[in-house]
Amino acid sequence: MAPAKQTVADSIPPHTLTRLAREWLTEDTPNFDAAGVCVGSQEVEARLLCKTPHSVLAGSPFFTAVFAEVGCSVDWIFQEGNKIGADDVTLTAVVRGPARCLLLGERPALNCLARASGIATRCSQLQAMATVEGWQGEVAGTRKTTPGFRLVEKYAMLIGGVSMHRQDLSGMVMLKDNHVWASGSIKEAVKSARSVCGFSSKIEVECRSVEEGREAAQAGADIVMLDNFQPQELRVAACALKEEFPTLLIEASGGVTPENLSMFFSTHVDIISLGCITQGCPVVDFSLKVQTSGCLLKHQR
Repeated sequence: MAPAKQTVADSIPPHTLTRLAREWLTEDTPNFDAAGVCVGSQEVEARLLCKTPHSVLAGSPFFTAVFAEVGCSVDWIFQEGNKIGADDVTLTAVVRGPARCLLLGERPALNCLARASGIATRCSQLQAMATVEGWQGEVAGTRKTTPGFRLVEKYAMLIGGVSMHRQDLSGMVMLKDNHVWASGSIKEAVKSARSVCGFSSKIEVECRSVEEGREAAQAGADIVMLDNFQPQELRVAACALKEEFPTLLIEASGGVTPENLSMFFSTHVDIISLGCITQGCPVVDFSLKVQTSGCLLKHQR
């Protein structure tokens, strides 16, 4: 069962939010902001508008943290994890603060919100497919994330209702084909990894056949990933392995897309992972419009 959205947001340490916000702001404004002279420090209000209907809002803690670093406040109309309505343009939040500071935070904050909301929206759609089909396993992401942006993207997966899989190489051990080839065998690869990770980490092995899956299970692997199997082949292989190793977790990966996901649902498959959750995922279109003298000034390039 997916965690409550507020619980997910509370899992991000405040100092992590601060660190990320400062890094993004420093990247975007490493020295002078000449354009800031044009607008000055008068207090202004800006409206955050969502222009992608039926999107899931994700990333508000990061958005708020960026503006907090530049002395601005954010009042949210929609809460984290909510689905934004069907209108072409929906008022989502209001940002207030000194004009030049608000514009300093605009682009880093929007980049984060657009990316996170796009991932959460896709994840929500994928999880809805599993629910409709009555599949009880977990849809999961991968490590195919944007460098420097992994925490945001993994967080967005949780907001969208799917598993984020392992966070990094220091988490669960995943032995892929290159690990096995370099070690000489699946058995040796599992043995070597277990000598380091001990009892506290699961070991997953990427397998291309039932025979490899059996070798991995016999060597002590906790999870077998059946990689690049066709749906019918997957069902047969997963069933055979589950009959022999009932507690073994079976993951399906490779070639899975939003269009064919339902074909991989199987009683004997526990996890289905998709790289497209982060790679090639559409973003949600947000813009920030400053309210001044009855006019709307748009600053988003």
